[in-house]
Amino acid sequence: MNANAVDRARFTDLLAAEWIKIRSLRSTPWIIGCVTLTVLVTAALAAWSDYQDIPGLSADVRRDHPFSLGDAFPAEGYLVLMLAAGSVGAIVVVSEYGSGLIRTTTAAVPARRALMLAKASVTALLWSGVGLLCALGSFAVSQAILSGRDAAASLTDPGALRALAASALIAPVSALIGFGLGVLLRHGATTMVASAFVLLMLPMFFGSSEPWAERVRNMMVQSAWQRLVTLYGWGPEAYGGATVAGAWAVFAVWPLIAVALALFVVRRRDV
Repeated sequence: MNANAVDRARFTDLLAAEWIKIRSLRSTPWIIGCVTLTVLVTAALAAWSDYQDIPGLSADVRRDHPFSLGDAFPAEGYLVLMLAAGSVGAIVVVSEYGSGLIRTTTAAVPARRALMLAKASVTALLWSGVGLLCALGSFAVSQAILSGRDAAASLTDPGALRALAASALIAPVSALIGFGLGVLLRHGATTMVASAFVLLMLPMFFGSSEPWAERVRNMMVQSAWQRLVTLYGWGPEAYGGATVAGAWAVFAVWPLIAVALALFVVRRRDV
């Protein structure tokens, strides 16, 4: 067997080991279950509110039904999803540092970069599944309610797949940011606060309408998600200059930087 084949086999073993670790955390299934339920309930409540209001709307508004997809991906539910994903992404690393298990792990696997890459891969895969479940579920629940007023949207509507993809991917993006912060900070409470700050609070500090503040805000993950799920067809000027392509770039750059920093730091310092 050549060296590349051996390396692939070893990395597969690392993935399996990290999956067992994350699955064995008691908090993981509870957090996933609670956040999924939260997303579905907020989507149902948003759709039900519009369901009650629809009879009083004009014929033009009812025909265009711009609210249908907005109800499918309500900010309240998806902000909770971001926070939960970032927290679990951090716990994947911080739990080992807190218990001291990381010393045993690195003794068994001296290749620290491969170890952290395996952790990041499992985290991303897990939360990609959770994000897809939440996005499909909230879409199905909300449109089932709105169908009672003939106001439901479908995935073939303009922008619908984009909104669904963004809402699914916000989970692994947030989880990898939390993962990177966990490697950098290595302290549970500090990492949780930092994750919440970066994902949810930081955009508030750039709420000004000044051009420089809008440019910075557009670089935030939360702002990028809001741009991707807003489907009214306005131009970039309505979003402070944000574009769809730019929002997707934000989704790609943040987790790449987080994982790259984690791989760099873990190689440079002692456990």
